[in-house]
Amino acid sequence: MTPRADIDIRTVNEDGLREWTRALSTGFLRSPEVTDAELEARRGGFLPGRTLGAYDGERCVATFRSFPQDLSVGAGATVPADAVSNVTVSPTHRRRGILTRMMNQDLAAAKERGDVVATLIAAEYPIYGRYGFGPATWTSEWTIDVPRAGLDPRWAGPADGGRIDLVDAADVRKLGPELHTRLARQQPGAVSRDERWWQVNTGAVLFGGSWDEPFYAVYRSADGEVDGLVSYEAEDKWDAKQPQVTAEVNWLIAAMPAAERALWQYVCAVDWITKVKTGWRAPDDLLPFFLPDPRAARLTTHADWLWVRILDVVRALEARPYDGVAGGTADGTAGGTVGEATGGSRGLVLEVVDSGGFAGGRYRLEVSAEGAGSCTAGTRDAAEITLDVRELAALWLGDESAVRLAALGRVREERAGAARVADALLRTSRRPWCPDIF
Repeated sequence: MTPRADIDIRTVNEDGLREWTRALSTGFLRSPEVTDAELEARRGGFLPGRTLGAYDGERCVATFRSFPQDLSVGAGATVPADAVSNVTVSPTHRRRGILTRMMNQDLAAAKERGDVVATLIAAEYPIYGRYGFGPATWTSEWTIDVPRAGLDPRWAGPADGGRIDLVDAADVRKLGPELHTRLARQQPGAVSRDERWWQVNTGAVLFGGSWDEPFYAVYRSADGEVDGLVSYEAEDKWDAKQPQVTAEVNWLIAAMPAAERALWQYVCAVDWITKVKTGWRAPDDLLPFFLPDPRAARLTTHADWLWVRILDVVRALEARPYDGVAGGTADGTAGGTVGEATGGSRGLVLEVVDSGGFAGGRYRLEVSAEGAGSCTAGTRDAAEITLDVRELAALWLGDESAVRLAALGRVREERAGAARVADALLRTSRRPWCPDIF
C-alpha cells in the first residue's frame, strides 16, 4: 500500500503522553483506557526526543520508543545500544509504511549519536528483518516435574558453606544492581538494568492494577558474597488433599554456577511445590543437568529473543572478545589462503550488504593470538564471504553458525571454506543470552 503523506510522524511530549499511551494499549490489544496511575508511571521513564507517534489528525495511530542501553559482548566489554520498544501500529493503519518511517528516523538518530547497534525483543518474527535486525540470542523455558527430578526432598541448604535467605523488595533493590552487573560482564547478550528496572520489577513503580508481591531469595557464598537472586511466585492448588503447587520463576540471576545450582534446588525443595516453571533461560542453560534426572525438566519454549541491528561494523567487531588463533585455515589444512594465520593473527574479509545504508561495505577482520579483534573498513582485499547485515547480527555475538547460514542460502562463500573460518573466529563456547525483556 502506498504510504499516506498525511500521516504525521512526530516526537511526543509529556502533554501528548496520554493519547500515545492509549494508542500503545490499542496496538497491544489491551484496554485503551489510560489510568492516571499508568500515566504517572510512564512519565517516570519518559525521555524527550526518544518517543515517536504517528498521527492521523489528532489521533495517535502508531507508537515507537527507544532508550539508551549497554549491551554486553563478553569479557567485561559493552557497546552502546539504541533499545527499541513499545512499537505498535493500530489495526486501522497497518501496511501504510508507518513503521518503516518511524524505524528509519530512529535508526538514523541512533547512528548519529554513535550507537553501535540497535536492539529489540520481537513480538513477531517476520517484521524486523527488513530493517536489518537479526536474532542474536535465543531463549528457552523448562517446566520441572519436581517429584521426578531425583533431588533430595530432605535438602536443607547448600553444602558448599553458602546460605539462602528470604529477602524483601527493598533488599532486592539494594543487592540486585551490583549482582546483575557482575553477571552482565561475563554474559554476552545481557543488557543493562537501570534503577527504574529494579523499581518496576519489585513493585515500587506500578502501571496500574494491583501488585502481588513475589517471594525473593538470595544466595550468599561462604564468605558472605551475594552471588545469586531469584524472584518467584506460587500457584496454590490442591487435588484430593494433595498439594499440586506450581512455582513460576520471574527471574533468576547468578554470577556463579554454585549460586545458580543452589537457587534452583531451593525452589524445587519448597514444601508443596510439585512443578517449577523456569521463566526465560539461556538455550544452553545448566539447569537440566543440575537435576539427577535431566528429563524431569521438559522444554516448553525455545524461541528467538534479542534481535540486533548493527549500525557500526568496525566498532561492533572490535568490541567483542575472540578465542584467539588456534591455527588451521579454511580448508582444514596447515596452509591455504582464506583465514590464513599471518604474524600470529587470523583474518576474514566480509562483504556486508545493507539496504538501509548504515553499515554496508567490505571489511577485513583480523584476530590476534591473544583474542583481540581489529577491523578495517573499505578494504580492497577480495571478499571471502558475503552476507546481509541481519545475518551478521545473528553471527556477531557468537550464537549462529555461518556454515549453517550458508547451507540455508543466507550467506555466500566467495572462497571455499570461508564460512568455517567465520565460525572459528566468531562462535563462542557458551551461547549468548539476554535475561531481560524490554
